[in-house]
This record gives sequence, structure tokens and C-alpha cells, in this order.
Amino acid sequence: MKNSKVIVSLVVLVLLVGLGFWAYYHVNFSFPTFRSQLALADWTKIAIALGCIYLGYVVRGVRWALLVRPNKKIPLFSLIGTQVIGFTSVALVGRVADLTRPYLTAKKTGLPLSTQIAVYIVERLFDAGSMALIFSTAILFAPAGTLPHPEVFKKVGYWGLAGTVAGAVFLVLVRLAGETVAGFFENVFGSLSKGLGQAIGEKIRSFRTGLDTLRTPGDLAVTLGVSLAMWGLITVAYYETARAFVASPQLASLTVAQGLVLMIVSGGASVFQLPILGWFTQIGIVATAISNFFGVAPEPATACAAMLLVVTFLGVVPIGLIWAQFEHVSLRKVAVESEHAAEVVEAAAAEPEQA
Repeated sequence: MKNSKVIVSLVVLVLLVGLGFWAYYHVNFSFPTFRSQLALADWTKIAIALGCIYLGYVVRGVRWALLVRPNKKIPLFSLIGTQVIGFTSVALVGRVADLTRPYLTAKKTGLPLSTQIAVYIVERLFDAGSMALIFSTAILFAPAGTLPHPEVFKKVGYWGLAGTVAGAVFLVLVRLAGETVAGFFENVFGSLSKGLGQAIGEKIRSFRTGLDTLRTPGDLAVTLGVSLAMWGLITVAYYETARAFVASPQLASLTVAQGLVLMIVSGGASVFQLPILGWFTQIGIVATAISNFFGVAPEPATACAAMLLVVTFLGVVPIGLIWAQFEHVSLRKVAVESEHAAEVVEAAAAEPEQA
């Protein structure tokens, strides 16, 4: 597994270097213009965006503490460090470190890792639902002429709202009758593949365990409200960062709906991110989207994409590294440990099914 990751990283590195040389000699890109775009940027707006991202980590830590409270009451702000260190690990090590946060939380609170993985699953559902709700609402009410191919984006907005409603219905069904829902999906997908059916059933049961933290409608409302607040801060961060490039008229007048398009593109580009190498692919994808969607020249588009990566993804790294030193946490070590521990938990959960 480790050797295969190294090989993939080397292949991607070679491809990136080759693409860089090709672009240098074939693409009409002015590096002096790129540097001037950065120099002329409104750094007050960028500071505001970075502040929103930092505040978002505080809100994320509070949300996790609220989801943990039915199992163990802890101070609301006690898990901010696990969030900061966890996302720093993802930024530097890659998506393989995604389970660092539940692993560190389990160690800090003394709760089983399985319960924290369940909370992580619930957290991700609320992230997806909140983001879809904000994105769809902004797209559907966007002023005419602000988005390219508005008919396509309108359809995306309607489908986003429909998906959010469907997700909410699924959440309620699993919360009220999780075992029945798990059994249903096991039978449906088990007819195609017994292993696939069991895997889906176990995922639903894990999700049901996480939903035990939402014991009342009030818990659900509070978690949704906190999630919307957090993604509202992230939306402001994208909006302010893009509008900071005042030398580009298109970026300086960017609308909220256009900022949300950048957020969705950036989020999609980071899903399968390799450590460090993935930073450059993400910049390339987002810069291409900025150029194609909003008619921005390559230099300001690339400068904006690079700054979006720095603010929304890498901005946590300095604080995370310092925090990890105080907590005596090795990012690479904890990433490996969390992945191994999650595999053990998954194997233990599958044993009853095989018995």
C-alpha cells in the first residue's frame, strides 16, 4: 500500500513537472503580471477571509463537542485543537489523514473510536446538507446575468435542494428505524453482491450510531444551525478572497453566487488530493474554472486560485503545527495510527456479520 502511494505520487510529480514545462513554453502566461496581481490585492479582505476560516474551526470544534455531549459532557471549546491539528494533517499528509480528527477526539475524551467515527459521518452529512442548501438557495436567487449558462446552474440548484430534502428524509428514517433501513439496503444490494450489501448495511448502522447524538428535534436544529453558520463563514472567506483582487474587474465585482461556484469547484478538486502535489492540481482546476466561467485572464485567475488555497486550506497549517507541538502530536504518526485504528474498528464491526 505504502509503495503504491509513493509510485502514484512520483507519477503525478513527473506529470506536473512535464505540464509545467509545456505550459511555460506554450501558454501565454505572464509571471510579472501574476506577481503584480498578488501585490495589488486588497490584503484587508484576505485577512478578513482568513479570520472567517479560523472562526470556522472554532465553530467546527463546538459542533463536535455538541455531538459528543450525549455520550460525555465536555467543555464546548475543548475540541478546537483536535480540529485544527486534524485539518493540518490533511493539508500536509493528504486525505489519508482524514480520520485524524475522530482518532484524536477519541484519545482526548476517552470515548471509543467507533463512536467518534460515527460522529464524523454525521458531521460530513451536515456539511454536505448545509453546503447544498446555501449553494442552491444562492444559485436560484442569483440576479440575471451573474452566472454563465444560468439554465444549467438553475437545474443544479433545484437538484441540490431536492437532494438536501432527500438527505433529510433519509436521516429521519435512519434515526427512527435504522436497523430496518440497514436490512432493506442489505437485501437490495446483497442480491448483486453479498459483500457489498453487508458493507452498506454496516455503514448505515454506523451512521445510526452517530445519530444517537441527536436525541431531540432541538439537537437537530442546533446542529443544523451551527453547520449553516460555519459554512456561511466559509462562503464569506471565498467571496472576500476573490474580491480582494481589485486589479481584475471581474473578480473585484464577484457576486456571492459566483463565489459559491468557486467554493464547489475547489471542494471537488480537493476530494482526492495527494500531499503537496495536490495543491498545484487544485490551483490549476480552480484557475481554469475562474477563467472559463467568469472570463478572467489567466494571471489573475491563477493568483486568485493560489490565494484561495492558501486562505481556505493551508491557512490552518502554521497554527496546527504549533498546536501539535504543544500537544506532543506527530502528524504523520497520528495519520498512520488513525488509519490503522479505523481498519481495526471496521473489522471488529464486520465480525458479527460473519459469525
